Amino acid sequence: MSPWEPQLDNKIPSERGDASLMNDKLHAYIEEIIPERPQLLDKMEQFAREHNVPIMELAGIEAMLQLLRIQRPKTILEVGTAIGYSALRMAFAVPEAKIVTIERDVERYQLAEQYIDEARKKEQILIIKGDALEVEEDVKKHGPYDAIFIDAAKGQYQRFFELYSRYLSSDGVIITDNVLFKGLVCEPDIENKRIRNLVKKIDVFNKWLMSHPEYHTVILPVGDGVAISKKR
Repeated sequence: MSPWEPQLDNKIPSERGDASLMNDKLHAYIEEIIPERPQLLDKMEQFAREHNVPIMELAGIEAMLQLLRIQRPKTILEVGTAIGYSALRMAFAVPEAKIVTIERDVERYQLAEQYIDEARKKEQILIIKGDALEVEEDVKKHGPYDAIFIDAAKGQYQRFFELYSRYLSSDGVIITDNVLFKGLVCEPDIENKRIRNLVKKIDVFNKWLMSHPEYHTVILPVGDGVAISKKR
């Protein structure tokens, strides 16, 4: 998620209504029974909460990691490093994979470097500093990629997908986070104009992706919504 986007709390009752109460309870239940993470990851989760850093929700990342464990990719591209949380989760889950990740925010890039160094994963994870729409030349040097994970500026999802899907291996998968955006994609009336416009862009992307002639895609309603796309 991009630091330049409007931030939302985990619960938005004014926009979602009471009908989401059961989903919230189920979400809380699933997160409650997820095993504890190593101390470093727990520290990163706490930092993210305290400093409003967007990291992937627990249920969503657990679903993604399980998919990666099954797939066993050798190379992974991540669009949107933030503080390096998801890159490290992937590195621990698939230790044989080489991970290339992109981050444009200087402070988050530096934090990610520190956490990755602390985890002793510098040999496995390469951070490319820059805007994901401007570092294609650096990214393609390390491809093709067996898995691509998109978790950056949601308004640019289609551009990210179109740009980097060309470096996906023939049996690869593309995983996109935040495609349900706190459930707001199915809300007809959103008062906040910025959020309404962003939701519209996500909705357009979802419909474009689901009807893409070259990919089979499924959207899983876990975490904040995870789309999984595989070449036809």
